[in-house]
Amino acid sequence: MNVSDWLGVLQTNKTLDRFMSIALLLVVTLVVQLTYAVYVRPSAVEWRGQQQALVDADSKYKPTRSILVVIAEPEPETSVIVTVWALLLAGLRVANAKRSRKLLEDDILQLQPGACILPDDARDHLRRFDQLPKHLQESVVPRVLKSALKRFGATRNIQDAATTVHHSCEIEATRLDAELSTIRFAVWSIPAIGFVGTVRGLGEALESAQFVLNSTNPAALTSGLGLSFNSTFTALTLCILVMYVFHELQLVQDRLVLDTEQYAEDELISRLRTT
Repeated sequence: MNVSDWLGVLQTNKTLDRFMSIALLLVVTLVVQLTYAVYVRPSAVEWRGQQQALVDADSKYKPTRSILVVIAEPEPETSVIVTVWALLLAGLRVANAKRSRKLLEDDILQLQPGACILPDDARDHLRRFDQLPKHLQESVVPRVLKSALKRFGATRNIQDAATTVHHSCEIEATRLDAELSTIRFAVWSIPAIGFVGTVRGLGEALESAQFVLNSTNPAALTSGLGLSFNSTFTALTLCILVMYVFHELQLVQDRLVLDTEQYAEDELISRLRTT
């Protein structure tokens, strides 16, 4: 079993899926903090020193901006952590959707041209689904087809089976959408984290204002305002990225459900016979 299959097994178990999300967040936090400690913050301090030296040497020199300085504070760092976490969770969901789609591409029913399915044959086809790996049995395609076959075997009614396909696809669409709640939380939390930095920066700037009035050095005031604007800029930019990925993920899942319903209509319902 490869890594993708192991991830699929974890995602079928809701407790393990939640544990995996938290563990992934901890790993991302550790990696990002290590990157900040080793590279981002030292580089930002070095850049500030270089720019200050250039300004001291030439009063007409206009300092440039560095992305490392923009993201060096704790709030932008937290936004980066949540963004990477959300993107990895979205990647896992896309991989899960691709595994389900592969069942459609491989023609999971594998019926011969012109073959028909009678009510008594439903049980034999259900056994084929039971032979799939556990994590594939819990994916969208087998669940929809199994529901239709069970209904057809129990009622011997083709219309009931067709209705079951439609209702099952609606349920699967709702289930897939509900499983995106963690990513929705990340999408909401990123701008909120940025606003926390905005409020903290403005608070520091206002607190320092009384000292700046009696001083020729405005660094205390400008550093607070810099934190405020940098936090907002970073959070909103990352939020746009995550929102785009989130909507693409929704599109992938919606297409999977629609294609599953179409496949069930073309390859299953059309082949059902009562006699």
